[in-house]
Amino acid sequence: MRAVRLHSYDESPQLDQVAEPDLTGPHDVLVRIAGAGLCRTDLHIRDGWFAPAVPTELPLTLGHENTGVVEAVGPEVGAVVPGDTVICHPQQSCGTCAACRVGDDMRCARGLSFTGLNRAGGFADLLLTTERGVLPLPEGLDPVDLAPHADAGLTAMHVVRKAVPLLGPGTTVAVVGVGGLGHIGIQCLRALTAATIVAADPDPEARALATESGAHHVLPVDGSEVDALRDLTDGAGAHAVIDFVGEGEAVGTALSMVRPRGTYFVVGYGGELRVPTFALVLPEISVVGNAVGTFDDLRELVALAAAGGVTVRTRRYPLEAFADAFADLENGRMHGRGVLVP
Repeated sequence: MRAVRLHSYDESPQLDQVAEPDLTGPHDVLVRIAGAGLCRTDLHIRDGWFAPAVPTELPLTLGHENTGVVEAVGPEVGAVVPGDTVICHPQQSCGTCAACRVGDDMRCARGLSFTGLNRAGGFADLLLTTERGVLPLPEGLDPVDLAPHADAGLTAMHVVRKAVPLLGPGTTVAVVGVGGLGHIGIQCLRALTAATIVAADPDPEARALATESGAHHVLPVDGSEVDALRDLTDGAGAHAVIDFVGEGEAVGTALSMVRPRGTYFVVGYGGELRVPTFALVLPEISVVGNAVGTFDDLRELVALAAAGGVTVRTRRYPLEAFADAFADLENGRMHGRGVLVP
């Protein structure tokens, strides 16, 4: 089969011919890929960002946002059958440790076993996963367009569910960065909270996407955004700020938008948070990190998508055009999410 594989860090992946994966475990599930979302994390994996923290044997098939049709199952699989259309959670959790027992898949005691990061991913014709990693999709949902929900939507849903208790009527939430994650996050906020949503992005097309996604106010990032947000909140700032950028000047901007006793949710990564501790202690500002969501987050997200509460703006690329997709993402030509289609 075909597979887009990373052979060495800081070099472009290659489209290879590799052996099809075999079912080896009783709970294995083989999925024929319908869509595989392209994520900025794929660029970071290519560039070696994760290598010190998550040792990985190369070559590695990339791709952690995957949907498809079940091709074959192990003898003890009962949740799906061949022919089912599924979305794949990227973490292969054990299901028996204390974290898994309470649904905290990403804290599985056996560590990360993450599709496209340290095990073969879905930029390929077929993906080998497990029964715990697949969720059947309701009829009527296009699996290609839904593929980015396996990480982009999942991560956005995860942070919004954390923020929900803070965002009752009369509150304000600021969303910094309206890209592939941000536009999904805005829709989740509209569906799950009563807060006024203020979105900030330097790109006019991204700001238009924020409005389409349901933001109540949209601000340019031109040095005036913090003052503009405070004007909208009687000088107080936002009760919660969700930073989908997490690098460069966005970090300082986002933190400056938080009101006293507010919360700064960090989703994007790559930058640094440098702040005097006094600036956090006196106003009692909380800083909360956010990784990929749980299987339960994915279940709720798919239910929301089925109800029409959240959609993803996607651009499709044939699998063999993966290099074009990487270039479009890296050079800011992709608004929403790119999806590779085998």
